[in-house]
Amino acid sequence: MVDLQEQRAAAATAAASPAIHCVELTKRYGKVLALAGLTMTVPRGEVFGFLGPNGAGKTTGVKLLAGLVRPTSGEAWVLGRPLGDLRTRARIGYLPELFRYQPWLSGGEVLGVHCELAGLPRATWKEEVAAALSTVGLRDRGDDKVGTYSKGMQQRLGLGVSLLGRPDLVFLDEPTSALDPVGRHDVRQIIHELRERGTAVFLNSHLLTEVEMVCDRVAMVDQGRVIATGRLDQLLRHDSCKVRVTGLAPRQRAGLSRFAEIDDDGEWVTLHGLDAQKVPDLVEELVRLGGRVYAVESRQQTLEDRFLELLGVHSA
Repeated sequence: MVDLQEQRAAAATAAASPAIHCVELTKRYGKVLALAGLTMTVPRGEVFGFLGPNGAGKTTGVKLLAGLVRPTSGEAWVLGRPLGDLRTRARIGYLPELFRYQPWLSGGEVLGVHCELAGLPRATWKEEVAAALSTVGLRDRGDDKVGTYSKGMQQRLGLGVSLLGRPDLVFLDEPTSALDPVGRHDVRQIIHELRERGTAVFLNSHLLTEVEMVCDRVAMVDQGRVIATGRLDQLLRHDSCKVRVTGLAPRQRAGLSRFAEIDDDGEWVTLHGLDAQKVPDLVEELVRLGGRVYAVESRQQTLEDRFLELLGVHSA
């Protein structure tokens, strides 16, 4: 009875813990420092974007967290258990950036092999394979050999493998790199569905517009260290507001500088760095001055803008 109570208490503690929590996680390959002191927390049930330039340590970080390589130093917990815990691995799905399946097997057979590797009960295999094929849009190609699949179809199959067994945490390393716009849309829908059922998704991608569409929170890494992390609404600032207005005298237009720094081309007035909360006040003032407002275009900083800013790169 005591053992059962302890197991229940341990399970409750694990469920309440973050999906991922790591402190100063470091990996060296000889003299090469692949990951330097990675510290971050990924909440349960969120889509978390892991961003950085080539060579920043993103894939090394994913492999460490998935238990595929051991850290040189530092600590991490995945789904409430120490890094590398074998029972935890059974609750993780993983789509690597580079993978290849046996071309002589059918898509359904590949999924069946991975059902066995994942230790899923044999009675569930047929249902798991059918559900995975349907989810990733390969229901009508499950009996075809992988060798006949396009690169995009193989990417879909890899995503299907990562979803077997309804994992609590899914690592997706560049999941849309080989997909066309329709395929990327489908992957976004799958990610949204995973979030809705409470699955945490750890997304490593260089397609920042895709990340911006699906992620709740992101971490930006450079040279193996997190240089910024948080929710998108915390990381991205309101950038500018353009107003097309007529009926104002030049001095009245110039007076708008009390709201923010302005550029005036005679038709549009652009206010740089204007707080989004002040846009209604701006419009109210324009009308009070006798101006006629035809358009208001508010622009928020993009994830790409912020990413380049943090790296010290000036966008065009």
